[in-house]
Amino acid sequence: MTTSFPMNAGDGPYSFSRNSQLAREVLEGSKEMVRDAIIGKFDIKTMLSSSNTLCIAELGCSVGPNTLIAMQHVVEALKDKYLSQIMTNSTNNYLDIQVFFNDHVTNDFNTLFQSLPIDRSYYAFGVPGSFHGRLFPSRSIHFAHSSCSIHWLSKIPKELLDEKSPSWNKGLIHYIGASNIEVVNAYFAQFEKDMEMFFNARAEEIVQGGMMVLITPFSSYVRLMKFFGSSLTDLVNEGKLDESLVDSFNLPMYFPSVEDMTKVVEKNGCFSIEKIELTYPKSNLVDEADAKTLMINLRAVLEGLLINHFGSEIAKEACERTILKSEEISTWMKANYEKSCQLFVALKHN
Repeated sequence: MTTSFPMNAGDGPYSFSRNSQLAREVLEGSKEMVRDAIIGKFDIKTMLSSSNTLCIAELGCSVGPNTLIAMQHVVEALKDKYLSQIMTNSTNNYLDIQVFFNDHVTNDFNTLFQSLPIDRSYYAFGVPGSFHGRLFPSRSIHFAHSSCSIHWLSKIPKELLDEKSPSWNKGLIHYIGASNIEVVNAYFAQFEKDMEMFFNARAEEIVQGGMMVLITPFSSYVRLMKFFGSSLTDLVNEGKLDESLVDSFNLPMYFPSVEDMTKVVEKNGCFSIEKIELTYPKSNLVDEADAKTLMINLRAVLEGLLINHFGSEIAKEACERTILKSEEISTWMKANYEKSCQLFVALKHN
């Protein structure tokens, strides 16, 4: 059974809908690559051989403007592909597009659907459930998209919490920064299991020849999470937090490399890699004010996890302390922002 890790809901000052600039940068950095994949690789003529309806799955949509912007990009590219490949040689003059927004059942779908643009050119649906399992009927999806989502694990590897295990991740909240290779291996093993379930489910749902685009952060800015870990350590050193609580807390995220993703795709065998690439989009978030913005972004992502494990008071103090480290974080960002990269993968169903 998968565990749900929802972003902060609603429209408050620390909600994900108002604090997702970092995810927006990932999205904007991949916009042209998504379009190129659709224009160059998506066989819309075959997809529409028996119907004038295209079905798109937005996997791990969360809440806020980013998922709507992503779908706008996808829909525009699909329409352009339709005009160039079909309209010139057909009497059909319409195209219906259905977009299925998916996330865990605890996702704030109410806020998401209240944000839908009135002038959207697609029919919108909500599909609650984990994308590590089946979500849609067989052969019903033509194009699937997921940005900043597949790095979320279905659960924390149990070895990380076992003091007797060589993978015990004492004193750290993630594998990034861990010197113990067994910790990294435990994270990857869980990612590998999760992606096998993910690909098997999508292989049932996506039509033959249909496509899937996956985008996820890879390095640099994901290392900002270590500052949350240092804030928790500060609370331990001050006697405000039991050390064992920190030792038993690990973030359920694995950020795959090109090699990692290639391995899991080829092992599964249901999809072929049309394109896989690390890209280095230039970030506009580098000064101290941006450091505060990024930490609030991460608060919107991580606060629910922190509250669930440490309680609301400790979670709030850890978040506030991390934001106060903005000068230190800004210095780190300026030294590392050019290394910021993300993984882009375009797959076709065999």
